[in-house]
Amino acid sequence: MFEIVYIVKRIDGDYAVLTTDGSDENPVALALLPAGVDEGSRLLCKDFVYTIL
Repeated sequence: MFEIVYIVKRIDGDYAVLTTDGSDENPVALALLPAGVDEGSRLLCKDFVYTIL
């Protein structure tokens, strides 16, 4: 079980590029993210379930 906070750096087509305080970029399919996510949104990932903070 893990928790990590991501920031949506940008949205590229069907993917959102997530980052943790300027570190490596992690592309994630928008279908896996909650509705209403946008660039600059903060997301909590807990056990591969994303929620907007």
